[in-house]
Amino acid sequence: MEPESLLARLAPLDTPAICDAEKSLSLGLGIVDPSIRPLVTGLKMVGRAHTVRCHNDFLAVLHGLQQAKTGDVLVIDSQNSDLAVSGSLFPTEALRKGLAGIINDGPCRDTAVVRTLGLPYYARSVHCRAGSTTTLGETGIPVHCGGVTVHPGDIVFGDDDGIVIASASLMAELLPVAERIQDTERQLVDQMAAGRSLTDMMNLDEHLQALAEGHDTTLSFCP
Repeated sequence: MEPESLLARLAPLDTPAICDAEKSLSLGLGIVDPSIRPLVTGLKMVGRAHTVRCHNDFLAVLHGLQQAKTGDVLVIDSQNSDLAVSGSLFPTEALRKGLAGIINDGPCRDTAVVRTLGLPYYARSVHCRAGSTTTLGETGIPVHCGGVTVHPGDIVFGDDDGIVIASASLMAELLPVAERIQDTERQLVDQMAAGRSLTDMMNLDEHLQALAEGHDTTLSFCP
């Protein structure tokens, strides 16, 4: 599947549907540490990873931002930095360049301004003091972000519930399953809005009975 087609089909989904799809396929989806949270809720982030590694110094972040292309997500491995490696200028430039968002596994600052920009921005913490600009750092290399190994070009998907990261080929495998899961949930919601019980649309009784008798069973929906 072409990368742009993959991103376009992923965009209407959400991270729970993608995670549920991975649960059934066990393909090794990267799920980012939930301590890395969005500064603004209600925004969705879908794009290709452009990676940065630094420590208490934001020169590499600036360099990575310069290199990043439209649709990229800037993924910052700050290596347990104590000082902010991004403020308001970097996300403002990211927005100007058409980046899909920023993930900062470390401290950020200028949060009042960042929250007004409308750019998906995730960070582990906030610190008012900035790092230095005297260390080269690295860009465009495999990094660790929120417990996930991220390679340049990996597909990054984030929303209010978290961030998932995987290769394009793995995401393409998950995609049709995630689409079916989300479609099923929409049908369930529509049926409940029409007055039908959630448990009437599940094999709940059979599932409970099978578990009680020690049989293999799977809870499933039947909208």
